[in-house]
Order: sequence, then C-alpha cells, then structure tokens
Amino acid sequence: MASLVDVSVPEGQAEGTESVVSTWFKAVGDSVAANEPLLEISTDKVNMEVAAPASGRLAEIVKNDGEQVKPGDVLGRIDVDGAGAATSNSADAPPQPAPQADGTEKSVGAAGGSGELSPAVRRLLKEHNLDASQIQGSGKGGRITADDVTAFIASSRSSASSSAASAGAASEKSQRSPVPSHRVAHSQMRRSIAQHMVQSVATAPHVTSVFDADLSAVVAHREASKAAFEARGAKLTYTAYFVKAVVEAVKAVPEVNSRWHDDALEVFDDVNIGVATALGSGGLIVPVIMKAQDLDLFSIAERLQDLTERARGERLDARDVQNGTF
Repeated sequence: MASLVDVSVPEGQAEGTESVVSTWFKAVGDSVAANEPLLEISTDKVNMEVAAPASGRLAEIVKNDGEQVKPGDVLGRIDVDGAGAATSNSADAPPQPAPQADGTEKSVGAAGGSGELSPAVRRLLKEHNLDASQIQGSGKGGRITADDVTAFIASSRSSASSSAASAGAASEKSQRSPVPSHRVAHSQMRRSIAQHMVQSVATAPHVTSVFDADLSAVVAHREASKAAFEARGAKLTYTAYFVKAVVEAVKAVPEVNSRWHDDALEVFDDVNIGVATALGSGGLIVPVIMKAQDLDLFSIAERLQDLTERARGERLDARDVQNGTF
C-alpha cells in the first residue's frame, strides 16, 4: 500500500488577501527529493517556493496552476514508497533536470550549455510555453537568466508581429486599434495590486496634498556623509531621508499611522514603513522597514539597501512584506 505524504501551503507564510498556485516544477510521476523546490505560490506581494516534505514520487497534484489556496491547504501528495520504483526505472526514463543545492535545476540538452535554471527562469519558460533549448544564455557558463528569457520573448513577439503584418495585414486592418499595441497577460501580483487599489478607494477616505520642500540641507548632508556611510557598508540614498522624515511626521501626527475601521481609527504604536520597490521582471513589491521609529539614519539606509537588493534578487521572505503600517 502506498504511503502518501501531503504537500501543504505553509501556515503563516501566505501573506496577502489572495494566494494562487503559480507553477508546479514537477509533474505527476516525477521523482522528488526532500527539500527540493516542488512548486511556487504567488500572492500580491511575494512568490514563495514550497519544498518537498519527503523524497519519493509525486503521486497527485490537488491544486493546479492558477487555483486559489490558503494556509494549510493540501497542494499535492508524495508517494514515499515510489522513490525506489523511480530509481529502478531510471534507465528507461528520459533524462530529468538534476536538482541543485540552491534549488535550481540543471537543464538537459539545452543549446549553448544553458546550465542551471533558477526558479524565476523556470517560471518564465512555463508561462510563455518555451523550451530552454531555444534560448542562448548570457550568464556564467552559458546559464540562462531571466533577462535572457525576457529578451527572447520580446524578440519573438517582434518577429511574430512582422510576419503577421506581412501575411494578414488586409484581413486584420478592420480589427486593429488605431494605436499600436500588444497584450501582456496579468501576473497574479498585478491583478492583486489592481484589486487592492480599487478596494482602497472604495473603503477608506482619501485626500491628496502637494507641497514644495527645500531639500538643499538634505542634499548638502548627503554629499558630506555618503562616503562615510559607504565605508560602513550602506549606500545613503534620498529615500533614507524620506523614511526618517516620515518617522518624525508620524511622531507629530500619530493618526496618519493607522488603519481605518467603520467605528474607529486603529493607531499603531510601531512605525513600520513600506517602501515600494520596482522589480526588474515587472511588478511592484513593498518590503517593510520594521520599527523605523527606533532606527537612526544609518540603520535606515542599511535596512533599505538590504531589502531592495533582496527584492530585486527575488530573495525576500514573506515576513519581509508583512505588518506594514505606513
């Protein structure tokens, strides 16, 4: 009798109002190793990899790509008795990507020696139905990077558009928009951001104020201090000054550091400041500087640098985007 182990959504790790299965890295029947990345879950804030809880064979996928999930939901099941069977039949099976220690996979038969595929690259390949062998890698040892995949998609789209224009220009003319355009499918992050912005406008009072501020003193202080900050390991950006200014403003008017409820204003004691960070692959993420009221300018700059670097390297943890108050 098969011995099955559940693969579940981690408790307390799915931040955001909606989480969906983004990509399964394995198919039913594939062998898996304990702690190997098995699938990816997307929320409005982060993408999280779910690792295999045991070695064996993926016996069942309960939640497919695109399905909503919540903490504790069973995503799939691993047959731990299937490890031996998978090994014994390996001689007859096609070569599979070899799991690496860092969670990447070694591509098989890819042109140009594409090397290891990171989860971000695998996700892009699956989203656009591409094969790694189609893409020439520019990374170390010919490794395919996310930028390589993005450039290939853009090039393919351009070629396809040119071919379509020459082959069917007459038939498409009546349907074409007067403005050149192309459609890009929404990622889960983009859909959630849009939903939250609409909900925010509908549920909370809004006001916009615009002021001019003389930043000459800030500019002078930064010029005099940035070398010393860099010597201590932190880049001094203007954003650090803005975060520090927000802290001082919140101290003066605590009500702005709050959440709106129908019957009351919930004013937070800690000033946890979310800093919007644009991602190279598209989308926006908001890592949080926790308890900013306790940090000096250097500590804020240091924390900012760490969060933005990890955000753009897709290394944020779900806890890095939780509990923001402002």
